[in-house]
Amino acid sequence: MDRATLTISSKTYSAWSLRGWLMCQLAGLEVAEQRVANDAANRAELLLLSPSVLVPRLTHDGASVWDTLAIAEYLNETFPKAHMLPQDRVARAHCRSISGEIHSGFTNLRSALPMNLKMRHDSFPVFSGARPDIERIEAIWQECLSTYGGPFLFGAAPTIADAMYAPVTTRFITYAVKLSAPSAAYCATIAEWAPMKQWVEAARAEPEEIEELEVDF
Repeated sequence: MDRATLTISSKTYSAWSLRGWLMCQLAGLEVAEQRVANDAANRAELLLLSPSVLVPRLTHDGASVWDTLAIAEYLNETFPKAHMLPQDRVARAHCRSISGEIHSGFTNLRSALPMNLKMRHDSFPVFSGARPDIERIEAIWQECLSTYGGPFLFGAAPTIADAMYAPVTTRFITYAVKLSAPSAAYCATIAEWAPMKQWVEAARAEPEEIEELEVDF
């Protein structure tokens, strides 16, 4: 079997790279990281790696998979004993639904509060357009935590949904977003999740800085 490779970009700023990497951690798949910078000079290289010009991209055992949810479903299918999705049918459908929601929505939140693991604000003026996104995310979290008992969204163990929402927790912490007690506790749970701590430590060791982020890559 070929060694698995995960193509990622900045660990400091790239929410999608973090999601893809966490999916591999959930699956128990060891990957070699291949870094691609997010600038015009590397566009040609990105085109060779992925028709969508997006990261992350997983290469494993002859398969090439990009898009975070596609990676999640591939890994869940390939490593069923990892239980990346809940065992219960209804909970599994719920997990897929909220993962799809964060994958395709919340554009105002993305633009107003870009991921930056090297920054921490004591207070930050949140654009009013992002407020409905924050409220919806809190509603999703609180429903899951109350239904499945926490501390992760679907119970005692992390799932695909936690990997999908992990970058959001970092945004809320970075920009000191005021949250309900259950949401704040969930953010703390993700912050203490071992793979998350490993990623954050690596991000803080990155040398490069990006002054302005105009996209959520």
